[in-house]
Amino acid sequence: MATLPSLFFSIPILLSGSHEVIVKNIYLANDDLSRRQRVSLSYQAALTWHRNLHGLTRISWVTWIITISTITLWCFTAYQVALAIGAHSLHDILMNVLSNAINIQDKDNDALTSVLTTYGAKDNSLIMAGQYWRFVTPIFLHANLLHVGLNMLNFFVLGIIIERLVGHLRYLLIYLVTGVVSIIASFHFAPQEVSVGASGAIFGLVGAYSLFILAHRRAFPRGGIPALTWLVLVIGVNLSIGLFIANVDNYAHVGGLLCGCLLGWWFTPRYVLSPGKQLIDAHSLSRRWPLALLTITGTLVLAIIALHITGG
Repeated sequence: MATLPSLFFSIPILLSGSHEVIVKNIYLANDDLSRRQRVSLSYQAALTWHRNLHGLTRISWVTWIITISTITLWCFTAYQVALAIGAHSLHDILMNVLSNAINIQDKDNDALTSVLTTYGAKDNSLIMAGQYWRFVTPIFLHANLLHVGLNMLNFFVLGIIIERLVGHLRYLLIYLVTGVVSIIASFHFAPQEVSVGASGAIFGLVGAYSLFILAHRRAFPRGGIPALTWLVLVIGVNLSIGLFIANVDNYAHVGGLLCGCLLGWWFTPRYVLSPGKQLIDAHSLSRRWPLALLTITGTLVLAIIALHITGG
């Protein structure tokens, strides 16, 4: 990662004195060096703004709550599946969970599908019957230990970083909207599948983070080409897995990814110099709340269109 000279590395959001003059000159100039420095200032401000927070606001509590809640819900549904197939002792329940940890056993598949459907899996027939909350609940459900383990590991590592970048509410907006859009994509393109999982929303976070890197590519060595290439490789490898492994809903992944890229363009941080000589985030929710409302409204409209088209 490229850094600015030491003078710029730890500039606070509120500027004063000689720093104010230097930064003002950077934003007034229009040469290539000044443009790179502006991007680097924005990048550094986005990475470090959370250090000025205090108490609970400094903790990535949205990531923690979603992770703990999702794992807890999986434990509950795994317990219900074990009961449904006749396990009653703690030993039998644990053995059932472990036997399905990597691959779902054929004999347990019906019980798993029944339990997950009961608690909110994406099922087109039930959604079209009026259970519209199933556009949201599948994000928090998982099939087995491997499924929830990999998803929550990826979510937690990526979520801590992105929540620190964008703040709690923007992060929650991006996660939920991309998750819902991923379910809408699965609803339309894979109507026969009963599906669950947070991977569509996680792809959404990857898309949003990719757009943040793209917007700040001048802050990286060689114009950010290596960093962007690595992101494209990671996305490509993860999407290609769905081509070779059964029961992977790539429609949800692609839907979440594309939605995340769009929301990343709209809502990931971009710091500029205000008339009051402060570095402000031009993409903060306090400045882009009309766009946030439009995003939520657009998601609802997209769900209605999918219902109309898929439902005939």
